[in-house]
Amino acid sequence: MLTSHSTALRPHQDVADLPHDDMANALRALAMDAVEQAKSGHPGMPMGMADVATALFSRFMKIDPSRPDWADRDRFVLSAGHGSMLLYAINHLLGYADMGTDQLRSFRQLGAITAGHPEHGHTLGVETTTGPLGQGLTTAVGMALAERMLNARFGDELVDHHTYVIAGDGCLMEGISHEAIDLAGHLKLSKLVVLWDDNGISIDGKTSLSTSTDQLARFAASGWKAMRVDGHAPYALIDALTEARTSDRPVLIACRTTIGFGAPTKAGTEAVHGAPLGATEIEGARQALGWSYPPFEVPDSVRTAWAAIAERGAKAREAWEKRLSASGRRADFEAAMEGDLPADFDEKLDAYKRELSLTAPKVATRKASEMALGVINRATDLTVGGSADLTHSNLTLTKGMVSVTPGNYGGRYLHYGIREHAMAAVMNGLALHRGSIPYGGTFMVFSDYARGAMRLSALMGQRVVYVLTHDSIGLGEDGPTHQPVEHLAMLRATPNLYVFRPADAVETLEAWQLALHAEGTPSVLALSRQNLPTFRTEHSEENLVGYGAYVARKPKRRRDVTLLATGSEVEIAFKGANLLAERGVDAAVVSMPCWELFERQSHEYRRAVLGTAPRVAIEAAARLGWDRWIGERGRFVGMEGFGASGPAPDLYRHFNITPEAVVDATCDLLTCA
Repeated sequence: MLTSHSTALRPHQDVADLPHDDMANALRALAMDAVEQAKSGHPGMPMGMADVATALFSRFMKIDPSRPDWADRDRFVLSAGHGSMLLYAINHLLGYADMGTDQLRSFRQLGAITAGHPEHGHTLGVETTTGPLGQGLTTAVGMALAERMLNARFGDELVDHHTYVIAGDGCLMEGISHEAIDLAGHLKLSKLVVLWDDNGISIDGKTSLSTSTDQLARFAASGWKAMRVDGHAPYALIDALTEARTSDRPVLIACRTTIGFGAPTKAGTEAVHGAPLGATEIEGARQALGWSYPPFEVPDSVRTAWAAIAERGAKAREAWEKRLSASGRRADFEAAMEGDLPADFDEKLDAYKRELSLTAPKVATRKASEMALGVINRATDLTVGGSADLTHSNLTLTKGMVSVTPGNYGGRYLHYGIREHAMAAVMNGLALHRGSIPYGGTFMVFSDYARGAMRLSALMGQRVVYVLTHDSIGLGEDGPTHQPVEHLAMLRATPNLYVFRPADAVETLEAWQLALHAEGTPSVLALSRQNLPTFRTEHSEENLVGYGAYVARKPKRRRDVTLLATGSEVEIAFKGANLLAERGVDAAVVSMPCWELFERQSHEYRRAVLGTAPRVAIEAAARLGWDRWIGERGRFVGMEGFGASGPAPDLYRHFNITPEAVVDATCDLLTCA
């Protein structure tokens, strides 16, 4: 049955008032015209899925283009992002303020908001950046999960909406799709509906070239309700969507479609997937579809029909706003959706930092992270934690946190299972939906598996925190398969991503504080398995990690050499400085927990920290990137290849990452006594 706050039309209600064929053909025409003008793009999917999209939006979608950020709107995700003109055409006809005809005419051109693939933050009504196949589907799982978690907290009056996805064959072939559907089915995310463009065509030709999977059986085995429908039959689509909305499980609707529907010679072939149709084929399509209008022209009657969807959404939004105004939970709800940390948040963290400096614990930074999270999770209820089946290694669960389980969404901790890629994309969905700050843990080496979604976190500017523990050869006996070497360089090369590698408990807390305040930037916390001493034993009101790098040990007389280090190797730098002092060499030690923040400092600050003396860098990772900081005369103490299996102290000695190696590197630069 329809929910009490739904404004969706009932099956077949007022069908005559909504000219389905004309509404769908408008989408087809705008898509093929825009692709033709750009001489680039993908007309096939928009033409094939126009009927599905029209049925969904005309009967069920609850959106208000005049308020694109309305909290209780339905979410629509075009996971098959290459078909972006379908979404742009929909948003144009719905009346989004930024999607005028000029933008359709500028499809795929520099400076236009109508990019080749939909980009969140650049275009109103684009809920998430899509294009890398499978990402949209998995991000939508996060959105649907966010809806259920907020519903558990605030009830149906304030949170009651659906997440709809259009996915293609490619989305379902990508490995991340299995992680996503498994997790969504397990959690019984009943407000999630996936409309599969089951057209049987991929770039190379028929999908039978590479797959014979029974997708309905696969989804059903993962706990979904799965059904098949003719994707060009409006009544059947409406009935299927109506049934989907009553399900107690997530739903897959396999929509059998013809790619490039209406194109006289190319429909149903790979030729229509990713290239303009050409003038002759477009003219034939217009005749076949009965669409006699010039390029980019849509008759008023069709525009009126699409505008009615927006008007219906505006009424639903106004009714919701009345419920919000009357709710005793309004302030809490708005604060959650704004994502603002409590006013006393920093005060509580600063008090804990003072305690850390006083007690100077010797703990692994993964443990220091757990300790910090204990304070953070008590200070705000925005944080939603989780781990990819490594909770008690990543130490991401703190006292009092309750796990989210199937049908019980009132907790704040997620067990993602061994699904690193899905974890990252689901966290993107949680962040995009608003209402929480997600963090999730795995071993740093498995950031390889999560990489695609981590990149999108950065591209979209989402406040997602990646807790990446076991960050070096210091994890020991698990060996080179689990010992990250090149990963810091890869992560640091990613634009708009903070990579924090703290060296003690105080730096770890400061890194967390910065990550939680970074509303437009995701963060990585690279954390050690091995215990590290606290060297920040004097309390600082300032967040020194916020400078990216700072002098942790000043030279006593002059600066003969500067030792640069991060994380667990800062301890080695201190010990190396002590040995050098015995030889009459005065060393400054610089902790560099976040290169990205250091790059933002003034030239004068960076010069003061780095100094003019020769430099030696120490990091149990690959050298790539360090030459920027050590210069042509610098030396590097670190990894030159992969790790090995053995106790951590033995490995540091074996790979010559020791205080003695720091002395040798320094004496290679200087004349030591």
